[in-house]
Amino acid sequence: MKLYITALAVLLISVSTKAQTNKIEFTTSYGSFKVVLYDFTPAHRDLILSSLENNLYKDALFNRIIEGFVIQGGDHDIDIEKYEATHPENGKPRLAAEFDDRAFHKIGALGAGRDANEEKASFLKQIYFVVGSAVTPAQLDSLEKIKHIKFTERQRETYLRIGGQPRLDKDFTVFGEVYEGLNVLLEISRIKTNAQDFPLKVVPFTFKRINDEISNVH
Repeated sequence: MKLYITALAVLLISVSTKAQTNKIEFTTSYGSFKVVLYDFTPAHRDLILSSLENNLYKDALFNRIIEGFVIQGGDHDIDIEKYEATHPENGKPRLAAEFDDRAFHKIGALGAGRDANEEKASFLKQIYFVVGSAVTPAQLDSLEKIKHIKFTERQRETYLRIGGQPRLDKDFTVFGEVYEGLNVLLEISRIKTNAQDFPLKVVPFTFKRINDEISNVH
């Protein structure tokens, strides 16, 4: 298992990702992991960077965990819904979707959560990491027909090699990816949860901006 995790972490990063400007490090009680933010999704990149200044994610938790799918943190859907219902005068602030073929739901991808709004716009304080599962050619073929999309050659090759959640593509914005410490995320994904996917252990997280060189490329 350890050999698989190490190999997978090496396979995650592309040459184009190495050139990205901003990197952040997440710290949890299970260890730390590093994330690169995509310059080609600038609004989402800037939103999470600005949260370092305004403490938007202060006391944040990973509060929804589904093994083989995603680890979600920040504001929970239920809390957002309750707040917006109680404060209709504030409206429902969202960030416009940013879809790019270079940003997709491979294992380790960082995405922004959202509700069922037609514009597919993101919540301002909810993120998730894909911990994913294996993907087959038949699944990709089927999703192309159902979603009326076309996976690029790069996307297909990556999904078939390391897995992910391609059914989320073009519905949720991906704006970064883990390049070091994926094993920490995988460990968190195995925490026991209740029927509503709330972890039975509290999993707080913090993050900070780092100046780091990405060496794991393929």
